[in-house]
Amino acid sequence: MNVGQQLTSGAASGFASTIALQPFDLLKTRLQQGDSLHRQRPSIYRTTRDIIQKDGVRGLWRGTSPSLMRNVPGVALYMTSLTQLRTFMATSPYFSRVKGHSEDAKHSSVLPKLTSQGNLLSGAVARVGVGFILNPLSVLKARFESNIYAYESVSGAFVSIVRLGPSELLKGFSASSLRDAPYAGLFVALYEAFKRQASFIVAPSSNSQSAMIHSLSAASAGALATIATHPFDVIKTKIQVRREDRYQGFLSTVRTIWKHQGVVGYFEGTSLRLSRKVLSSAIGWAVYECILMVIRT
Repeated sequence: MNVGQQLTSGAASGFASTIALQPFDLLKTRLQQGDSLHRQRPSIYRTTRDIIQKDGVRGLWRGTSPSLMRNVPGVALYMTSLTQLRTFMATSPYFSRVKGHSEDAKHSSVLPKLTSQGNLLSGAVARVGVGFILNPLSVLKARFESNIYAYESVSGAFVSIVRLGPSELLKGFSASSLRDAPYAGLFVALYEAFKRQASFIVAPSSNSQSAMIHSLSAASAGALATIATHPFDVIKTKIQVRREDRYQGFLSTVRTIWKHQGVVGYFEGTSLRLSRKVLSSAIGWAVYECILMVIRT
């Protein structure tokens, strides 16, 4: 496998999951953007109804363009850098892991095999590195999905953000890193563990069986990692979309949420992000690994 093949597979993975799941991202942003001072929180049903009444069903896909701008190169870069990093780490006796019998099967996986520590480290490093590069697009995506900003176009939105200076382009990066590093590390470690255990039980004999194992393993890993890191996603969204002074820093945002909502405030939009992550993980990693396996054959 070369880098070009990995980038192509990652881009296809990001495109498929973004188009299919944009409504989840839109609704999550709308729920999380609310001011913590307001006690009455919008429901998923009411938010969905309001969007459809105002913009029709197509309104649920608002922000698809910036999402594609963020996710297609983001997923491609993340999966490629993760694969390359794991390939490099697999040459080290500290991180490489001896394959089991079922893992030698042709349809098991095309990715390098590392220890749990290696999977945790590689996932965290790759995700935070790509997140830093693409943070400006994350800000653009969050604000375009929000109804606080009256942006007419993606280009106009980006220009208005750029004019506010470099600090605006990196807004929310600390919260994103605190979310992404443990999420990606946990996800990769759990994904490989679930995949390995599944292969021990039923050794895949075809690409379709392998795709099913990858989907179920990724969905399970995505669910656990999402629940563990969701509070940082809430904090990141509020920092990126709210304009009030109380949301202009990581610690001030944490204090504001805690003061007015308590622990429950850190779990706004959990069901939407959980649903989105489970489905995007299942789709994304199955597409990525299956394309690479097809290319390999």
